[in-house]
Amino acid sequence: MPSQTGADAVPAATAALTAWSARHPELTTGRLAVAYSGGADSTALLLAAQTAFPGRVQALHIDHGLQPAAADFASHARTFCAQRSIALTVDRVQAAHVQGESPEEAARHARYLALATLARQLGCGAVLLGQHAQDQAETLLLALSRGAGLAGLAGMPERFTRHGMVFGRPLLAMDAAELRAELRAPYVNDPTNTDTRYTRNRIRLHVLPALQQAFPQFADTFARSARHAAQAQALLDELAQADLSACGQPPRLAPLQALSRARQANLLRHWLRAEGSRAPSEAQLNECLDQIAACRTRGHHIALKVADGWVLRSGPALCFQHAAR
Repeated sequence: MPSQTGADAVPAATAALTAWSARHPELTTGRLAVAYSGGADSTALLLAAQTAFPGRVQALHIDHGLQPAAADFASHARTFCAQRSIALTVDRVQAAHVQGESPEEAARHARYLALATLARQLGCGAVLLGQHAQDQAETLLLALSRGAGLAGLAGMPERFTRHGMVFGRPLLAMDAAELRAELRAPYVNDPTNTDTRYTRNRIRLHVLPALQQAFPQFADTFARSARHAAQAQALLDELAQADLSACGQPPRLAPLQALSRARQANLLRHWLRAEGSRAPSEAQLNECLDQIAACRTRGHHIALKVADGWVLRSGPALCFQHAAR
């Protein structure tokens, strides 16, 4: 492992990144992008990447324009990277949200699209994100609070593809306190992180400290549960893909109706996800299943609002139409 000295030394983060790279060696042979907000976690990851892959790191800073401090964050990012000879690209996104989608969700979707687009344009093979073990625990608790299924309870994967770009989370198993204890370089604090109007912040500020006191190993055990859920979800995805191949894509009604209701639901979730839709609510999915069961004549019409679009009948098959933004 390359050595680090002075204020920029983050040995534990560098070790975590090196271990992640060993698991995914094909992603770290060329240029790597780091999603750099200027906060503590992305700062540690950027410094670790610069140490592990000197001269091959591209920092990407996305300005959502959602708060007055955004311009200051971008200014800090420019200064920080210039002082360390790290290539930086800053992009501002305007995230319009559709009905049923919060501004924060819209901003997150716009951020991933911007990161993927910029990384591809700059010749990067992957984008690294700075989430850590406590972020994973927050994600799992947030999913539980919303009644999520296995896909939600699987938490955040350490590698995934979105908008045609590979994203990685090398610090996902790392404790946040350890990460920040070794960070000496300057970083910014996002004032919205203490705003308890947001559920994730309430979990971070109130629930996690109680869990830490009652169950000191909660981050590790939550992560293990998330891995079990992810493994189970992978099996469901394999079954859904096999069923979708048999039913056609888009799925034809006749073979779809021959499946059990549970397999129909599994197939529909998988198909909608492949179509780029958000997950349907339980009520929406049940209404869709009821309509599929009742659809026995040529004249039976299906037009259901599901997640961020519409499930429609098109002849012998279903189709999905995105809602206009």
